[in-house]
Amino acid sequence: MPEILEMARAQVLAGGAGLGEAQILEVLRLGDDHLPELLQLAHDVRTKWCGPEVEVEGIVSLKTGGCPEDCHFCSQSGLFASPVRSVWLDIPSLVEAARQTAATGATEFCIVAAVRGPDQRLMAQMREGVKAIREAVEIQVAASLGMLTREQVDELVDMGVHRYNHNLETCRSFFPRVVTTHSWEERWSTLTMVRESGMEVCCGGILGLGESVEQRAEFAAQLAELDPHEVPMNFLNPRPGTPLGDQPVVEGRDALRAIAAFRLAMPRTILRYAGGREITLGDLGTRDGLLGGINAVIVGNYLTTLGRPATEDLALLAELKMPVKALSATL
Repeated sequence: MPEILEMARAQVLAGGAGLGEAQILEVLRLGDDHLPELLQLAHDVRTKWCGPEVEVEGIVSLKTGGCPEDCHFCSQSGLFASPVRSVWLDIPSLVEAARQTAATGATEFCIVAAVRGPDQRLMAQMREGVKAIREAVEIQVAASLGMLTREQVDELVDMGVHRYNHNLETCRSFFPRVVTTHSWEERWSTLTMVRESGMEVCCGGILGLGESVEQRAEFAAQLAELDPHEVPMNFLNPRPGTPLGDQPVVEGRDALRAIAAFRLAMPRTILRYAGGREITLGDLGTRDGLLGGINAVIVGNYLTTLGRPATEDLALLAELKMPVKALSATL
């Protein structure tokens, strides 16, 4: 076994302390011949420090398209010639989406809006929507509404939103290559306020934006410093009309290496399969990731791309004898 894996076995598996940036980089540079033992170690870490359960979540877009920001991977930006039109979802449709999500066995329902940050109209619709969902469906409500003010953070807490998603997307050094209309530091500020409010912090990003392997290690270390409750692992699914529309898809073995490395960096964090896993990993790779550090999944479709049917993911979890986390376990 390579020295870095022996070190990780002692430091992370036995001691519960995540790898640092230089160590993460060593893991990301491991050859394919060591991938099986890396994935096994990451799975052992996940099982020891997080338990066997897998958290299932569904997401829905309350406000789609027309975003004023220029995130180069996103077809919802109003600045690119991508085919996503601005659409608002009504409250009955929002409640029905939550109901359908709960019917899959999911415990988490995330309301997402394509905005720089919420205005008064969006906050009012959120308040109405969260109230309607809580009255109709037994499910936890999360939100992802862009950058927040402290007053908006407090308002979301008052609504009963228990987790807030705001992805850093990539490491600090590479961020200006991906977004120019706001800064990495602005995102970090929102995340700091969310943590201080008592809401759970959900923060991840997208791999395959053109970052180097060194910058992937940097990103994992920065996420570990933030210590979020949950990290969504996205892999770029290039969208036509965006600046990254021709970017190559992450190779499956590199994706699995990254999943394991992020698990070894954050042994106690919920590590969630999110967008792009279908084209990056396929069915076999999805299985390998669940046996290599992943302990949560988004089921069904994503915001502007298709995902796997919820029934397929749930059947796979049953086959792997991985219990779905009950709602009571998330409260």
